Amino acid sequence: MTPLLVAAGALVGAPLRLLTIRLAVRAGWDPAVGTLAVNVAGSAVLGVLLGLTAVPAAVLALVGTGFCGALTTFSTFGADVLRLVEARALRRALAHAAATVVLGIGAAALGYVLAAW
Repeated sequence: MTPLLVAAGALVGAPLRLLTIRLAVRAGWDPAVGTLAVNVAGSAVLGVLLGLTAVPAAVLALVGTGFCGALTTFSTFGADVLRLVEARALRRALAHAAATVVLGIGAAALGYVLAAW
């Protein structure tokens, strides 16, 4: 049952990631902005989930592993940074890397604290 819950969550998270990145591009932004948005949002959702008490294992599988796992993406983050480095946009690459780490951890921590409160 758990693998089906993970797959069901991923069926929502992965297309939402693609849509977000495409919307960022359509708005004239770098695709990295979309990647940053989904990574921060997914970190916040997972932080909230983990901050709650007595979350059923099925919910953790569906939302935490499935949805958040498919929504967020370390591989695309890495590819975005490398693409910016190859384009000789070193400051943007470093800013994107720093923003992803700081905002992602911050969002997860804030979500956790607010949910536990």
